Amino acid sequence: MDLIQFCRLKGIQITSLPPIGVWRRYKTDDHPNKRNGAVKYMGDHAFVQNHALETSVSVWRGVNVYTDRRMIDAAVRRAEEKTVRDQARAADRAKWIFSQAQVMEHPYLEAKGFKTKGFVWKDLLVIPMYVRSRMVGAQMIQPDGQKRFLAGQQTSEAEFRMEKGGIHILCEGYATGLAIREALQALRMPYVIHVTFSAQNMLKVSRMVPAGVVVADNDVSKTGERVAQQIGWPYWMSEVEGEDAHDAWRRVGTFRLSQALRSVLMGGAKKRADLNVVGG
Repeated sequence: MDLIQFCRLKGIQITSLPPIGVWRRYKTDDHPNKRNGAVKYMGDHAFVQNHALETSVSVWRGVNVYTDRRMIDAAVRRAEEKTVRDQARAADRAKWIFSQAQVMEHPYLEAKGFKTKGFVWKDLLVIPMYVRSRMVGAQMIQPDGQKRFLAGQQTSEAEFRMEKGGIHILCEGYATGLAIREALQALRMPYVIHVTFSAQNMLKVSRMVPAGVVVADNDVSKTGERVAQQIGWPYWMSEVEGEDAHDAWRRVGTFRLSQALRSVLMGGAKKRADLNVVGG
């Protein structure tokens, strides 16, 4: 089976071989509007993952593929050197943008139901991303909610934290993190909320945190719950398929979400609480 066939079986919409030694993102059959497919081609083998469906990387190995090992090694070195340069430029760009940003209201926050202000550059909401306190990039959110990262930036292990000296809580999205913060402030409970930007990255960030709780997305692909289970911490997830904690907060309000989270935060049990009955 060639690499393209291998990727297609995993639902990755790839039609030609990518360049050697570089991760490339592709649309997937289950999420055609997102680039959840990732492929790194190494000539005689490749690393493949559909992030919406898998929490680990699969390895494709070519059969009877003639390769010039020196050529491949050189291509890999060039790709790695380019990655380092691109990441450095993106980090510098993020620092500059953040230095120019103003704390103010933003249409995205208003549309999501929050009265809080954010860091805004031009018309973009800027969410700085850090790896072990080092700024590596930023998520940029347009007024209509479209999101993107800076070109070439590091996203693996990157996070945004909301800190108030308490329990570590992992979640995927920024709006989800804000909703969790609303609930914990209602409980008067200290917190360190880690916004990780994707389920797979949540797994990576968890390895840098001593222990805590996961607030998972109840996505149709079940990726959020699978990753939460793989992390192995207590976790909470809405009972409604397709909801994250922000969606649940908009549906039932701060009080009911705070009560649903309380049992996991205090008791440590894995739970999928019915928000419609929490709190009576």
